[in-house]
Amino acid sequence: MSELTVSFSLKVRAQRKLKKLTQEKLALLCNIDRSYMGRIERGEVNITLEKIYEIAQALEIDILDLMPTISRHNKK
Repeated sequence: MSELTVSFSLKVRAQRKLKKLTQEKLALLCNIDRSYMGRIERGEVNITLEKIYEIAQALEIDILDLMPTISRHNKK
């Protein structure tokens, strides 16, 4: 798993818990399977930009709240 994927997955999980949603409820709001949502939260999948927008909408947050922060020193 890349650092970006892990960072994104942790942000999704944190925002979901902050909104007091289960994985199942968030998955339903995003029209995906609960097991796939679990894989997203564990950083096991690379998801599309479209799906990232759907997750942000379901969580009622700005998409930037889910984006990992990249240090200028870590860029390649």
